[in-house]
Amino acid sequence: MLLAAAAVLACGLALAACGGGAANGVSSTGAGGGTGPARTTTGSGGASSTLPFPEFATKNTTRVASSDPAAVAGAVALAVFPSALPGTHPTAVTLAPLRSWQEALAATSLMAPPFRAPVLLSDSSRLPGVSERALGALAPTGSAAAGGAQLIAVGNVSAPSGYSVTRLAGSDAYAVAASIDRFEIARRGTASHAVIVASVGQAPYAMPAAGLAAESGVPILFVNSSGVPAATSQALALHHHPHIYVLGPAGVVPDTVLAALGAYGTVTRVGADTPAANSVLLAEYRDPPCAYGQACVQIPGSFGWAIRSPGHGYVLIDQSSPLDAAAASALSASGSYGPQLLMDNPNTLPASVLNYLVNYSTPGYAQQGPTSAVYNHAWLIGTTGQISLAVQAQVDSLLEAVAQK
Repeated sequence: MLLAAAAVLACGLALAACGGGAANGVSSTGAGGGTGPARTTTGSGGASSTLPFPEFATKNTTRVASSDPAAVAGAVALAVFPSALPGTHPTAVTLAPLRSWQEALAATSLMAPPFRAPVLLSDSSRLPGVSERALGALAPTGSAAAGGAQLIAVGNVSAPSGYSVTRLAGSDAYAVAASIDRFEIARRGTASHAVIVASVGQAPYAMPAAGLAAESGVPILFVNSSGVPAATSQALALHHHPHIYVLGPAGVVPDTVLAALGAYGTVTRVGADTPAANSVLLAEYRDPPCAYGQACVQIPGSFGWAIRSPGHGYVLIDQSSPLDAAAASALSASGSYGPQLLMDNPNTLPASVLNYLVNYSTPGYAQQGPTSAVYNHAWLIGTTGQISLAVQAQVDSLLEAVAQK
């Protein structure tokens, strides 16, 4: 029955891809087959590409089942923007490079207002078929916030003809991230009070920044273990002494680099010993701080997810696939919203993630009954080889509303 329900959902999305046309369809190999019900779109040339949505859905979880980040990005973009009726298309789409997870992560801040541009992934010489089909279905209408552009091309990517394109380029990941930041400052008319800084060579510690950047619009800039590159220094100067939040422990971003960053603003490390624990720390974090055991309330000027209570969304991602963080970032900025949590073993929730969900995610209800409770939802990004069905079932159970005793 679950697979049948998943197939119905996938079929509905398939129809949405072309306004209800019969060219699209649904394919399935079953729960254990690794592909599952999927959205298939057909281009003008007759070739088809499959968007994996979803393989297996439970009452509290949905899986986007692909090990191809470009396919994940296309499926996520169409889940967030069904593009079936006027008003359901994005105004702009971001094309980010498949060959640079750093630049793709930096591009996620373009999903935040006022751009609301979901990420698709592209090579330097061609737009992958799955991205091309997704872009055709999304049919971006043109973003006033982006100067009328339909596509925001980040780094060295191929943008198809027939669209209005704004290009944000640079000689390396530091410069591309700085170029994105300059564009956002120019178009928004103000610089963010906060900046996320991540290590250019430590993907698992940088990954969770994608969801937060997509939700908040806070830019992501990069440093290395030797210091602060010139492009990053110049970008930080534009923020006029911001709050700088550095992701990862001292073994990822050394204390000497934090000291160098102190010349540009107030520096705070958000660092735990493992990537999974670091993703949990970022999910809990808020500045200004709030007391543990109390629900944190987002206020203007604050930074962080501050999620320490039920009633939220979560996005689980395999830490060995950094592009998936960028590909799935729009899920953190829409729907049930929520942080990206990292998996380091396909068959077991990391202890830090398990404890986090146990402590904060289970909604309770009393005499009023379950309809008075708040609810959670989790997205799982990847195949069952990346996040097993057993883990999915465990997460589903942890997120279920229960009666208070």
